[in-house]
Amino acid sequence: MRDAAARMHQADHLRRLREATAEQIQQAHRTLADLELELSLEEDDVTRLEGGLSAVLARLLGNREERLDRERAEAAAARQRVDGHRARLSRLEADARAAEDELAGLATAPKEYAELLAEKERQLISGGDARARELADLGATLDRVTADVREHAEAHRAGRAAHDALGHVLRHLNSARNASTWDMFGGGLIADSIEHNRLSAADEAAWRAQRALDVFSRELADVGVSARPHLPQVDTRWFVDTFFDNIITDVIKHQRIENTRAEVAKTTQWVRDVGARLQARHAELSAERKRLLARREELLRG
Repeated sequence: MRDAAARMHQADHLRRLREATAEQIQQAHRTLADLELELSLEEDDVTRLEGGLSAVLARLLGNREERLDRERAEAAAARQRVDGHRARLSRLEADARAAEDELAGLATAPKEYAELLAEKERQLISGGDARARELADLGATLDRVTADVREHAEAHRAGRAAHDALGHVLRHLNSARNASTWDMFGGGLIADSIEHNRLSAADEAAWRAQRALDVFSRELADVGVSARPHLPQVDTRWFVDTFFDNIITDVIKHQRIENTRAEVAKTTQWVRDVGARLQARHAELSAERKRLLARREELLRG
């Protein structure tokens, strides 16, 4: 069991190392792209001074050689930074590959350790050990808390999906509102066409968002939250806009769009707030599960 625990802890360490290295690699790629752009600009400066209009002007001013030396030095420094960063990136990628290779050899470690703990737990409980009652209680509590952790995670993922879908609706409605504002100040048929196009896109996005809200609602029910969020209908009527286009109908259209946008924004804020509460509760449950697992391991290894 001690050997299995050591292998499992090493696997956990390697997973954390892999995540940290992956973040470093992403950042290194971004930095390298910036440095390569800087090098390209510096080399362009050198090229212009070696020939072309910039070289002619520099000769006329009598400072071509001085400027050329300076630009070459700056280009060399930029090239050195690029080379150094490429070497750093290469080392990071090598570290990531080494961690992956070692982790592959420890892929079964968590399962092996869990099986050993479970076997010892069965032995202690069936043998009437003094720890049996607490282990049995811990097992029941762990099952419940683990299920709660999973359900809160699923609900939070569904909330993120709903929030993203609502964001698409809001973007189309914001665009329609802008076109509607333009229409009130004389945008004419062009503004009407843009407005209608954005409203149609918002209507289509709203149906997708409502489906995401339905999924979110079902996941919330699993964690004891009863909610039936429903989006307002996006008004895409076109007949009045086409045949009775005047300032009164423009104002009415604008108000309809603004009211719909406000309702969608309100629903979006509700989803965001519920998601934050789910995330906080998930963190609490995860901490509780970690504490229970530590106590269980302490009893089994004691």
